[in-house]
Amino acid sequence: MSIPFITAEEAASYIKNGDNVAFSGFTASGTPKVVTVTLAERAKKLHEEGKPFKINVFTGASTNDHVDGELARANAVGIRTPYQSHGDMRKSLNAAEMNYFDLHLSHLSQDLRYGFYGDIDVAIIEATEMSPNGEVILGAGLGMTPTIAQMAKKVIIEYSSYYHNSFRGFHDNYIPLDPPHRREIPIYKPSDRIGSTVLKIDPKKIIGVVPSNASESIKPFTAPDEVSQRISENICHFLASQLREGRIPKEFLPIQSGVGNVANAVLYGLGENPEIPRFEMYTEVIQDAVMTLMEEGKCKFASTCALTFSDDAMLHFMENIDFFRDKVLMRPGEISNSPEVVRRLGLIAMNTALEADIFGNVNSTHVLGTKMMNGIGGSADFCRNAYLSIFSCPSIQKGGKISTIVPMVSHLDHSEHSVKILATEQGVADLRGKDPRQRAETIIENCVHPMYKELMWDYLKLSKGGHTPHTLKAAFALHQAFSEKGDMLQADFSKFV
Repeated sequence: MSIPFITAEEAASYIKNGDNVAFSGFTASGTPKVVTVTLAERAKKLHEEGKPFKINVFTGASTNDHVDGELARANAVGIRTPYQSHGDMRKSLNAAEMNYFDLHLSHLSQDLRYGFYGDIDVAIIEATEMSPNGEVILGAGLGMTPTIAQMAKKVIIEYSSYYHNSFRGFHDNYIPLDPPHRREIPIYKPSDRIGSTVLKIDPKKIIGVVPSNASESIKPFTAPDEVSQRISENICHFLASQLREGRIPKEFLPIQSGVGNVANAVLYGLGENPEIPRFEMYTEVIQDAVMTLMEEGKCKFASTCALTFSDDAMLHFMENIDFFRDKVLMRPGEISNSPEVVRRLGLIAMNTALEADIFGNVNSTHVLGTKMMNGIGGSADFCRNAYLSIFSCPSIQKGGKISTIVPMVSHLDHSEHSVKILATEQGVADLRGKDPRQRAETIIENCVHPMYKELMWDYLKLSKGGHTPHTLKAAFALHQAFSEKGDMLQADFSKFV
């Protein structure tokens, strides 16, 4: 069967107001870059004519400016899930211009297959190789592509010619059986392959192929600043101490690491620490640091959902692709983030907190409890089931006007039951085996910035008893002070005595 090349305008014409549209990729990696730009322009013209046009956007994770940015600026999104990280999309959803629901990344594929959110009308999938019978080699991100390729009524292929070497062999396309027929996911070490390198799509569903030559447009992370470096040192020293004490097996355990400068700094720190042995990763994204660690021999293997490399790092990867062929495997998000596999492999999970409270609860998503930042992503998929769950954040923000450690989090994403370790540049709090008051004392002593310690001790002294020593009328005094005066240090607990 011959599959025609078509223009982006032709492809966009198949997408109707109210359609459920699903996208390949995970982060910007492997995400479409052409059709949505045209679709956004079409939405703007229809809006100028007084006609409605919004689509419902389903993705593996965050996307790029070509998807979330263009569609948000065109006010062309009705529903968005499961995760986003684009400033224009964030502005739009916080203004209630769309319906955004935050979701664990490992859940969406199964939820879609069971019809929780309706049919998938159109899937837009980036491919780097393709045959006439619908066999596709994906690009730098896998996401939930196998599921949306299977479910979609229509498929649009964006054929990327940007990469000059083949990704063939890097993907592990696999869809588990759905309950009640599911069997174990047979991954017993990060390098176990369980699926196919090729994604097969029914060619009868493929509308056409749209050419693309765009990069992922991922900017390099900045060099670790002093705070990130100190957080990294604290976490690495802690892990080394756990190795010495036999609390981590001597051969170490696979690492999961979130996205960002702190995550990159911690990975570099693990590479530099002579007490940390060579390790493997089982994670949802790998960044520039992982490539360096592989070339240095510190990281032996990485199972991931996406190669979230900066553009320069991606070019280096492609130029040396044969070196990495036996060291990297990309899986769908429901496999890379599978709680079953996370528990079996015994991961050391390291993720970032937006704020944490003195009892070990973590807020990953909402500023002052109301404004969505990005979303929960895959952090709960990992931390709830990890051998060791570590959350980190700087102890203060905005020059000290915000303490990231507060009496009570303004929004709860990860409860004290899932958080074993909390780290800031001030130190590390090991929360294992401690009751709420002991956790509070440990966090205040080790993680809170000196300028806020006295306030936190004052809050703890307000308690009149109980298992968790909260004083509800004072629990959000720091948030209230910031809302009213722009500085959490202006909180005054004396009026609650």
